[in-house]
Amino acid sequence: QGYTINPEKQVVEEILTGLAINEKRYGYKACPCRLATGKYQLDCDIICPCSYCFLDVEKNGRCYCSLFVSDRFVASDPSLPEYVPDLREGTKREEGERYL
Repeated sequence: QGYTINPEKQVVEEILTGLAINEKRYGYKACPCRLATGKYQLDCDIICPCSYCFLDVEKNGRCYCSLFVSDRFVASDPSLPEYVPDLREGTKREEGERYL
């Protein structure tokens, strides 16, 4: 698929803890780096691996939360951006509702 789990153990542990908390809280593994509503139909795009993961890894070397990374990221490719923008940011989910 062109990606792997981040080799940084602490990063992975923090994300897995957040996923476990969200699974207990909502009943599904919503990305802990994004705001979940608790409504599955509104959050289905941020269930790990999220809908944005593969594009983020391809373009930025890692997904938004950095759980999944590319070989280029592991090799510290200097051409990769320092920050990964949230592709979900600003997406309208329901009339009048926005995610920041």
